Amino acid sequence: MRRSVIEENAEAAESAAREALGAGIDPREAIEEGLAKGIREVGERFQRLDCFLTDMIAAAEAMTKAVSILEKGLPENAALTKRAGVIVIGTVAGDIHDIGKNIVAILLKANGFHVHDLGKDVPSRQFVEKAKEVQADVIGLSALLSTTMVAQQEVVRILQDLKLRDKYKVIIGGAATTQEWAKEIGADAYAENANDGVMKIKEFCTFKT
Repeated sequence: MRRSVIEENAEAAESAAREALGAGIDPREAIEEGLAKGIREVGERFQRLDCFLTDMIAAAEAMTKAVSILEKGLPENAALTKRAGVIVIGTVAGDIHDIGKNIVAILLKANGFHVHDLGKDVPSRQFVEKAKEVQADVIGLSALLSTTMVAQQEVVRILQDLKLRDKYKVIIGGAATTQEWAKEIGADAYAENANDGVMKIKEFCTFKT
């Protein structure tokens, strides 16, 4: 299963998922010890510039198709995987760049997080409303442009005005952002790259079932 994801082979991933179910392997173990390890390895290769974004997307697609098969082997109402936390993520208002944000979302899902990806050009208040709705642990704010990074500050300000700032961890990222900017606006962390973001979000969240 791990190899099928690394090789971006959706058909092989689906076949391996069916074989796992036929062999009586716990679907959750199949994901955590097979598929998730594969997608993490692809993510690490991407960070080293050893593969392209299209490879990352294809590997994620292979994993998704295998997961859809493994779900059928779960008892009713059973959780598919342990959840490391609930994340709301998006690119802030005025910014339509989402490649980096998409990679972070993929890696978070591979690491067991429940991810609510709001997309790009997301109004500041929508981040807060979604976080309240899904009882999020972390809000992730991406901004590529210096002209849009002020929206990251706006989200933090809205949380403060609503007296919700202590309820959520806020992490920012994107080409325009820096550790100094995170400190200035009162964010909890700055992600230098996708893997760094996942590592810091892991530090925020206790592992959940």
